[in-house]
Order: sequence, then structure tokens, then C-alpha cells
Amino acid sequence: MTGRSPHSSAVQYSSAVEQSDDAFGEETDGRRLRRALNREAVVDALLSLYDEGNLRPGTDRIAERAGISPRSLFRYFDDTDDLAREAIARQQARAMPLLLLGIEADAPFDDRVRALVEQRFRLFDGIGQAAYVARLRAPFQPAVAESLETTRAFLRNQIRVLFATEFAALGDQAGDALAAADVVTSLESGQLLIADQGLSRDQAKSVITRALSVLLSPGGSR
Repeated sequence: MTGRSPHSSAVQYSSAVEQSDDAFGEETDGRRLRRALNREAVVDALLSLYDEGNLRPGTDRIAERAGISPRSLFRYFDDTDDLAREAIARQQARAMPLLLLGIEADAPFDDRVRALVEQRFRLFDGIGQAAYVARLRAPFQPAVAESLETTRAFLRNQIRVLFATEFAALGDQAGDALAAADVVTSLESGQLLIADQGLSRDQAKSVITRALSVLLSPGGSR
């Protein structure tokens, strides 16, 4: 009678364990991938609803757009605030390339004004609805408020650097001019001109361009 050697049995057992570990690892990786993909789908769904003007979509609507069941939505997010934070963060990351001005501070004044206005409207188009939601949620969500303030400070500093020569010429009026230029080029101003006053996109750009030209010219802010 021929028996298996202890060494042979040990090798087979070890091989079986390795195969089992590999299968378990593949299953775990698959679950992680599915979870990540479903999170992406939910965030994409919410952002698409924001873009369509639905700033407070219900969980059923979000789940339907994402292609998952409403009950499974909160397997991926703690609550709707958690989902909104993720969506806002995603949109801000996507907006990073839109922050480039593509012009230097020594370019002609009119060219710099036009470049700034064009950049602001690219931002409006790219992240307008999500940015509006961020502003609504900021008083109740410190993380969103902090991110919003960081973005605002960055955009304000862009104006300060781009028109450093003009601000220097304005002397004591420079602070007032910067504050006003920051407001004029804000998301809220664009929304007021287009949504509330009924101006076309080109008309709104023209209004903001004219306002900046007056504000940043010597004597214009007096």
C-alpha cells in the first residue's frame, strides 16, 4: 500500500490555502472596485442633477440616475450631507484647470480684463451649480465653508496679482477697488445678471468687463 508522504500533503495543503487566499483577495478587490465605481456613479448622478438645475434632488432620484437601488445609496455615503461634500469636492477638483488665466500681469490692461472675465465665466459654466450648492451648505458644514473660503481667497488674490500695477496707482483706494472687483467677478454677480436681470451670457460679460475697467482705472474707484 502506497501512502502520501507528509511533505507531499503539506505542499498540497499549502497550495490549496494559497489558492483560497488568492480567491478571497480577488473577491475583496472586486468588492472594493464595485464600491468605488458605485460611489463614482452616485456622485456623477448628483452633479448631473445639479447641472440640470435640481439643487435638492431626493435620494430616490439620485439613486435612479446612478442606476442603483435607493436603499443601497447609503451603503456608500453616511448621509446626504456626506454625499454633497463629496460632489462639491469632485467638482472643485475638476475646476482646477479652469483656474488658469493664461495671461501675464505685464500684458495690456484691456487684455488682462478680458482674460479675467473669460476665466470667471469658464468657472461659472464648469462649476456654477455645485458652487451655488456649496454656498447654501457652507453655514451648516464647516468643511465646505473652509473649502469655499480657500477658493474665494485664491480668486481674490488672482485679481490682486494680475492688476498689481493698477492697484499701486490707486494708492489708498486699492483696497476698495480690490473688494469691488472681487464682488463684480463673483459667481453671485454672474447669476444676478443672467438669472435675475435676464441678460445673455455675452451681455453679462460686457457689463462685468466695463465695471472692471472703471474700477481698476486710476480715479475710477473714487
